[in-house]
Amino acid sequence: MAVDTRRDDIRTRALQDLRRFEVVMEGHFDYGNGYHGRLYLNPHQLFRYPSTIWRVAQDLIDVLPPGVTDRVTVVAGPATGGALLAHTIAGLLDGRRPLTREPYSFAPLHHGTDGAAVLSPFYAGVVKGAQVLLVDDVRNTGQTFQQCADLIAAAGGTVVCTAQIVDRGEAVVTLGVPNIPLVDYPAPENHPAAECPLCRQGVPITSF
Repeated sequence: MAVDTRRDDIRTRALQDLRRFEVVMEGHFDYGNGYHGRLYLNPHQLFRYPSTIWRVAQDLIDVLPPGVTDRVTVVAGPATGGALLAHTIAGLLDGRRPLTREPYSFAPLHHGTDGAAVLSPFYAGVVKGAQVLLVDDVRNTGQTFQQCADLIAAAGGTVVCTAQIVDRGEAVVTLGVPNIPLVDYPAPENHPAAECPLCRQGVPITSF
């Protein structure tokens, strides 16, 4: 019970921090794709300052289920936010490991020319035979996690857990492994720009 209470406290404080850092923003947003909505997630605000992402990564480590960090040997994530988060988590985990344990490895996945995730031959070698923690800044549909997990599996690795800073509660794909968000922030309904109730109410578009 004390462990669960501590995790709840971490998540509550993390949500406050994400709002303060203007990662979770509420207002009236034009998403540039023909839709408007009340919520905008801008995780890149975190990555401006290394100290900020270090704190968020530490919080995410602290809410992972017991045993996950003992099982995994590689932390992977898609570019850009997921890769930066994965690199930070791997470094922080190394600060906690016994000296008898091998260092954690980091494996980024980058975007190919078609926009899909790609695992380079070098990092395919890193994940081969490894137990992998796969992380990202935001989970929307879960399809990015699926693409990355498929590439890791094709290289001979196994994703044993996924984690992210913000889960928007829209996942249509799951990997069958634990998924751990630092913050659950269900996405409110978005509207076609021509039907936006905020526009009808005269609410100005939020600028930032």
